Amino acid sequence: MNDVNAIIERIGAVFVESFHVEVPSSDTDLLETGILDSFQFVELLFELEQHFGFRIKIESIDLDDLRTLSRIARLVAANGEAAEPAAARTSSGAADSI
Repeated sequence: MNDVNAIIERIGAVFVESFHVEVPSSDTDLLETGILDSFQFVELLFELEQHFGFRIKIESIDLDDLRTLSRIARLVAANGEAAEPAAARTSSGAADSI
C-alpha cells in the first residue's frame, strides 16, 4: 500500500505542476468538482505517460479509473509502474538499454 501512497503523491505533484491545482484529497472526484475538464483529461493522459512511462489506449479507458488520485494510482500500479523516484520521470530511456 505504501507504493500506492507514493504514486498518489507523485500524481498530486503532476496536478500542481501541470494544472496548477492542488487536489484536496486522494478521494476527491476530479470530474464532479470541476478540477478536471475534457481538455485536461487528454493532458492528464499525456502527463501520466510522461511521468510513469506507460501508454493507455483511449478506447480501453474506464472514466471511473481517472476520477480520483487513488483510482489513477491503482491504474498506474496495475500498469507495472511502481512508485519510482524522479529518475523514472527524467530518464530518456537510455538506462533501460544498459
